[in-house]
Amino acid sequence: MPLLKIEHIGIAVSNLEASNKLFTSLFGKAPYKTEEVASEGVITSFFQTGDSKIELLEASNPDSPIAKFIEKKGEGVHHIAFLVDDIKAEMKRLADEGFILLSDEPKLGADNKLVCFLHPKSTNGVLIELCQEIISS
Repeated sequence: MPLLKIEHIGIAVSNLEASNKLFTSLFGKAPYKTEEVASEGVITSFFQTGDSKIELLEASNPDSPIAKFIEKKGEGVHHIAFLVDDIKAEMKRLADEGFILLSDEPKLGADNKLVCFLHPKSTNGVLIELCQEIISS
C-alpha cells in the first residue's frame, strides 16, 4: 500500500507564536515540537490530536516558499502530507504515473522525516508531501 495514511496537514501562518496560542486553545494542548528547517526557510510546530497531526509553518526568511505562499494566497492550508514506507520507490512510482516531483531526491524535513513534494499542477491544485520516518540505527 503506497500511501499509508494522512501524516499531517500543513498550515501556513504569518506569526507562529500567535498561531501556537490559537491552536493551543483550539486543541486544549500545546504543540509537542517546534523546530526550524533552515533548508526550506521555515519554522514549524506540530500539534497531535488523536491520530492526526497539524503542522504550522512560519517563514524564517522572505524568500522561502511559505513567505511566497502567504504573500500570494494568505494564511491557510498549505499541504497535505502522506506517510509512505519507501519514499524513493513511491517517488519513482508517482513520476512513472505522470506526477511532477519538486525534487529528484528526498530532503530532510521536520519531525524526523524524509520528504518530497508533488507539484500542485499535477494534483488538482493540492500540494502533496510524501513523508517517510527516518529510522535511527
